[in-house]
Amino acid sequence: MDDALRTSSRQAGLLPEAGRALLPSADRDALPVVLADRPDGTVLRLGGTVLKAHAPGTDRKALELRLQTAAGPQPELLAPHRVEGTGRLLLEVDGMLITGWPAGEPVDPRAPERAPWEQAGALAARLHATPALPGLPPMGGPAKVAAALRRLSGVPGAAGTTEEAAHVRAAAATLPPWARGAAPAPLPERGPGRLVHGDLHLGQLVRLPATAGDRYAGWRLIDVDDLGTGDPAWDLARPAAWYAAGLLPLETWQAFLGGYRAAGGCALPQEAGADPWTVLEVPARALVVQLAALGLVRAAREGRPPDEVEQTMVAACARIGAAGQGGR
Repeated sequence: MDDALRTSSRQAGLLPEAGRALLPSADRDALPVVLADRPDGTVLRLGGTVLKAHAPGTDRKALELRLQTAAGPQPELLAPHRVEGTGRLLLEVDGMLITGWPAGEPVDPRAPERAPWEQAGALAARLHATPALPGLPPMGGPAKVAAALRRLSGVPGAAGTTEEAAHVRAAAATLPPWARGAAPAPLPERGPGRLVHGDLHLGQLVRLPATAGDRYAGWRLIDVDDLGTGDPAWDLARPAAWYAAGLLPLETWQAFLGGYRAAGGCALPQEAGADPWTVLEVPARALVVQLAALGLVRAAREGRPPDEVEQTMVAACARIGAAGQGGR
């Protein structure tokens, strides 16, 4: 077990008591259920509350600004719990930064036909219309691409000289430096400095009991660790990458885009017949690289060949790399 995995396992054991002040009284005797225990964060559910120990090395000031944003008046983000008796949004115990959240119902992966793609598009659009707090850092999207490529290089059997890893690296080489975290991102022409989730996908949505007039049918965005300012097109990039790779049906992609445009999303041109790929192409290409790299890392660590989805993303990287070579 490497040091990062040891750290996450230690956090899982300490978290219920360390985060006690974030738990409503009704949840303090609940048995913890591990939802995630990874180097980038440990997440437990206790009754109606979710506790999260954020990754070691997380910037506390940046996280506090992100939490303040989520606690604000906009309904798109799930609001965090406050520390009992203080009103604070964050605990620090033995070096762990801990937050608490209402437990919601996640998207059911067994029922893709019921996935809230239209609501996800609308949530992203309204989030992008929210003014960012002064001092909020850049969104984490390109940095996640860089981290995925570093992990690909650091896992035996995932990188090396394998043909699959070579395709991912070739596709990464076609990206502008900012899209792979190697340079500051330029200000986007549409919506500069907008609030951006930074890691938007269906796993970042939960459903709360809907109240009358809730435009999102109870759905909320979760996970503020990559929230920041930047190009709002990045939040459309993962669905765009899935669609471009052939993993997302046309009607689903259109439902997502339709929900985004109907809510006035600023990332895309609103003119009739305008091509969304003029702004989505680079972020989508970056997400293909990120997902392919992480897929190869996961397969190598589990001691198996890439599965069908992972192979699909690698094949998309091969097409990207070939197109880039042809354009030189």
